[in-house]
Order: sequence, then C-alpha cells, then structure tokens
Amino acid sequence: MHTWIIVAAASAGLAVGWSAAPMAGPYVDGVSRANRTAMAVATAAGWGVLGGLLGSSVLLAALLYLAGVGTLLAFIDLRVERLPDRFTLPSYGVASALLALAVPFTEGGVGRLVHACAGMAALFALFAVQAVLVPGGIGLGDVKLAGVLGLYLGWFGAATWWTGLLTMYLLGGVAAFAVMAVRRSRAGSIPFGPSMLLGTLAAIMLELPGS
Repeated sequence: MHTWIIVAAASAGLAVGWSAAPMAGPYVDGVSRANRTAMAVATAAGWGVLGGLLGSSVLLAALLYLAGVGTLLAFIDLRVERLPDRFTLPSYGVASALLALAVPFTEGGVGRLVHACAGMAALFALFAVQAVLVPGGIGLGDVKLAGVLGLYLGWFGAATWWTGLLTMYLLGGVAAFAVMAVRRSRAGSIPFGPSMLLGTLAAIMLELPGS
C-alpha cells in the first residue's frame, strides 16, 4: 500500500469534490452544504482507493479524473435524471489526452490506446442502439457517457470491457428492484448514470495491480 499517496490523493479529492460541487448547482437548483460535503467525501474516498491501488502510476491522473467528474455526474443524475453535456462531452478530450500521456510509459501502450478507442466506439454504439430501440430505457445522456466509459474500459482490454458492461446492468437492475420495492410500483424512471459509473470503476479496480 502506498500510504502517503493514499493520504495525498484522498486529501486532494476532498478539496476537489468540495470545490467542484457548486458546478452542479445550475442543474439541481442549488447544492446544500450537506450535499456538498457528501460529494467531497465521495470524491475523497474514490481518490484514496485509486491512490492505494495505483500508487505513482502514470494512469492515476486519468482515473482520478474519471472518479471526480463521475461523482459530479452521479449526483446530478440522481437528483434530476440528467447527465449534462457540459461534463460528458469535454470528458472525451480530457480522458483521451490523459490516457495518451500514459502510452510511452505503459507496456503495449499504443495497443492499449487503440483498444480504448475501439471500446469507446463499441459502447457508444451499443447504447445508441438501445436508445433507438428502447427510448424510455436509455437517454441520450447515457449514450454520451457510455463513450467516455468505453474509452477507459477498452484501455484495460476486452475482458474488463465486458465486466464493466455486465456490472453496469447488474447494478442498474439491483437499483431498479430496490426502488420498485420502496415505491411498491413500477411507475417512474430510474437514473442509470450512477450504475454506469460505478460499474466501470469497479471493473477497472479489479484489473489494477494493487487489487
């Protein structure tokens, strides 16, 4: 375990989460102090775990970004069932750049980047088809987020891509069942973004050398 990196990453995550939380305000009609604290703690936890698993790996920055923007997107989606373009679309460029920076320092780096692009295209296409065939089940925000997540999953290979995809739907199914049990009804929609993000991070963490 890289104790000092865990502490540093968690501390940075706490500060970033707290500072970034107000960015959700325009979409959720303001962010309370309690919600801001929860987002800061969630970001700190994710960054701390990633710091422990990756240490000083060049991939750390790319995955910290995913956990940070993912926390923001999950909060908004849970509140208003929306994944704003303001955060998803720039993530294509940011994630691609951060992964590209890791290429020279990673064994088979060029191949991994090619796989990442293929994973991005495949997951985007899969969700786009679902959005067309089942418009009430998958939203356009989910489709746009899928491409970003496919980029990360593809970097780690086909097995991780499939694990991430299956975990997304497993978590989504559990969440849907729990909500229906509480509501005692199938009425209403359930945000899928948080399940997509958690499924992706879980699949990647299982692949990391420190896991």
